[in-house]
Amino acid sequence: MPLTDRSVLRRIAARGTALAVAAGMAVTAGLTAAPAAHASPAAAGPLRWAPCDDPARPGAECATLSVPVDWAHPGGPRLDLAVARRKATDPGARVGSMVFGPGGPGDSGVRMVTDRVSRFSPEVRRRFDIVSFDPRGVGRSNPVTCSSVLLAGRPSPELKSQADFDATMAYNRRLRADCRARTGPVFDHLDTAQTVRDVDALRVALGERKLTFHGSSYGTLLGAQYAETYPRRVRAMVLESVMDHSVAATRDFLRAEAASADDSFREFVKWCDATAHCALHGRDVRAVWQALLTRAGRGELEDPAKPGSPLSSPDLVNKVAFRKFYEADYAGLATAIATMHAGEPLPASPTSTAPLPPATPVFCSDWHLPVRDYRMYASLVAMMNRTAPDLPYLLPIHMVAACLGAPTANPQHRLDARGVPPILVSNALHDPATGYPWAVSVARQLGRSGVLLTYEGHGHGSVTNGPCMENAVDSYLTDLTLPPRGTSCPAPDSVNAPGSPPRQLP
Repeated sequence: MPLTDRSVLRRIAARGTALAVAAGMAVTAGLTAAPAAHASPAAAGPLRWAPCDDPARPGAECATLSVPVDWAHPGGPRLDLAVARRKATDPGARVGSMVFGPGGPGDSGVRMVTDRVSRFSPEVRRRFDIVSFDPRGVGRSNPVTCSSVLLAGRPSPELKSQADFDATMAYNRRLRADCRARTGPVFDHLDTAQTVRDVDALRVALGERKLTFHGSSYGTLLGAQYAETYPRRVRAMVLESVMDHSVAATRDFLRAEAASADDSFREFVKWCDATAHCALHGRDVRAVWQALLTRAGRGELEDPAKPGSPLSSPDLVNKVAFRKFYEADYAGLATAIATMHAGEPLPASPTSTAPLPPATPVFCSDWHLPVRDYRMYASLVAMMNRTAPDLPYLLPIHMVAACLGAPTANPQHRLDARGVPPILVSNALHDPATGYPWAVSVARQLGRSGVLLTYEGHGHGSVTNGPCMENAVDSYLTDLTLPPRGTSCPAPDSVNAPGSPPRQLP
């Protein structure tokens, strides 16, 4: 039986989770630590930094952080987390280390530091050591490993009967057993409540008395639960593109996700209708899109990434449209649609949906989204199709299907904001994956501690989208100066000139 909300956090703490860190848990490989009751974290051995492997991207340093596989049993097996940093470009103005919580689940924080550090503002790079890590089960941190044959044989989420539902449940059991055998004991300890403890161990290893944290997308769940678990160890925290872990019901979760994606599709159609350089301008965008979906359903639509291979309708939705919504690349999406529409149909052939990433067990460990039977599943699909009629079989229903029958170690709960310092919550009004209502909800759960910063634009991510957003976030991270409540920043390409001053939402 899944543990209920707060008991997840209390269970680990009661068995010495925070206590292992409190005892000055050694973070260099080969050392262990004994728990001590309710102590503060003592100074730990420094991380052993060395240049990262890629000479083409100089300046990044890498290290490993040894943590328990299960924080409830700190004396048991351990794993090495891959960590990377780039030092502050102005050492004389350095504030400290800022830890970035990667999204996904499944994104590599190490790659963010080595390859994409420009996603942070120049001021943040000047004032902070940018530090991130591959979360447990991801990248170089004991990644989840599964049979490629099994992954390739994933059943389609387009279930047609109770027999299909039962077959998916049986497949999920086989895949979990295979992944567990190949991955090792960490497979059963991938939830965010465990990763919260990893982040606190990283804070200790960095020598930071309090944590400065920037979480993006799935990393906002990590940040919010860290603040809830260790409220007095937070210096500053930005939650960007926000997951709302209080959404308990499967139907409510899927409806919210479908509504956010549908909003982005509507915004795309509106943009095309109003923009002369849209490749579909002057055409019925929805009719062209629906024709592509029909061709994809018959196996006649060519995959742009694999010439000669058919593209399934779920992959057309999730790999083509949804990815462009993430980047707010409406021009690119219109061009891709126009190109595929003009292409010659392939001979009709069966299609298969791309396998889910191996990091899916992380999601299943954090989200309890039960579905009783095929009848309930079909009603959920129908509800999503009513909510987002142009985007059938969005990725969230794939995730629900992949988690059928899986145990959930860290199920949904409302945030307990007692003692939490001010936290900056940032979201775009038109985010296809983490809709604006989720950010509003999380800010409300944080109470007086939650300050919502609204980006009046599109896409998944917002903190460096124009000087208004960038300056508000930089001021908070560096000087702990929060924007006024209700602050809203225009999109740089809107009718408001870039650099316009912040506005107050009514």
